[in-house]
Amino acid sequence: MNTKIRYATLGFLGVTALYTGAWAYFAPKEWHAGFPGFGMSWLPQLGPYNEHLAKDAGAMFLALAALTAIALCSVRNTRLVQTTGAVWLVFNVLHLSYHMRHLGMYGTRDQVLNVVLLTALVLASAVLLVPVKPVKPVTTEGDASCASR
Repeated sequence: MNTKIRYATLGFLGVTALYTGAWAYFAPKEWHAGFPGFGMSWLPQLGPYNEHLAKDAGAMFLALAALTAIALCSVRNTRLVQTTGAVWLVFNVLHLSYHMRHLGMYGTRDQVLNVVLLTALVLASAVLLVPVKPVKPVTTEGDASCASR
């Protein structure tokens, strides 16, 4: 794997986490009613609105976004990128397994989208576990690209 794939994968996961986390934390009632957006609503079928649960989910996604941003700034640090991938993989595998057991509450379009999108997140997480052959020695300080910003 090369660093461009790492950048793209971390960017995809980071945007996903930031979108979900900011919405869930700062507008939890609207998030519960309207997630994932785009005219669809997947959460009310799973149970009643709970502000505490919604804000906790939002906080967790924002924490994942922060970790992902740090990894994005240190994309050549294999240990950090793989740790980030492992954290995402644990969450995404468990998340996918839950939804696979509860697809019956959705129509066909939403069943397909749940499986496709959640599987894509699992695969993206797993991609981060693949090491990159270092071009130069990796430092514990990370890449200068984000440090200089």
